[in-house]
Amino acid sequence: MTIKIQRLVNIALILLTWLTLPFMGGRNLKRFLPATIIIVLFEIINGMIGKRRHWWFFYNKPQSHLFGEFPYYIGPFFVNSLWILKWTFGNFKKFLLFNAILNFTFAFLISRFSRKIKYWSLDRINEFQFFLYYFYKALILYGVQILFERFYSQKAKRKFFGIN
Repeated sequence: MTIKIQRLVNIALILLTWLTLPFMGGRNLKRFLPATIIIVLFEIINGMIGKRRHWWFFYNKPQSHLFGEFPYYIGPFFVNSLWILKWTFGNFKKFLLFNAILNFTFAFLISRFSRKIKYWSLDRINEFQFFLYYFYKALILYGVQILFERFYSQKAKRKFFGIN
């Protein structure tokens, strides 16, 4: 895959996923945005560690992080985290199952396809380890959302009763 095509794919990844956000609704977006931003920042830090440890590589070796993993973080990872919370928050079993299916698809099927088209490939970790690399973040995402829900519900109670 040439650099030009890779950049087009990156732009498409971002645009196509972000085009779904208006269907989420402003209230849900506001509700799930803080936890999603935290998990994306956490993923960016994990991605830097993974890149330094050569867990994966890009065939075109983009010099900038901006053209490597970053489009995935602000595109599919960000938007999928919002949608998963919208569809499954409040039902932990459904959340785990949905994340397991999505992470399995990414770790096994999409990673093989990406290797085949020479976009990116796993290097020092296998597909199962890559699955676990993403799956544990789902647990963190759910936990962070629970903390935000508790904080905002307590804040609303204090405001309602006039307690500072």
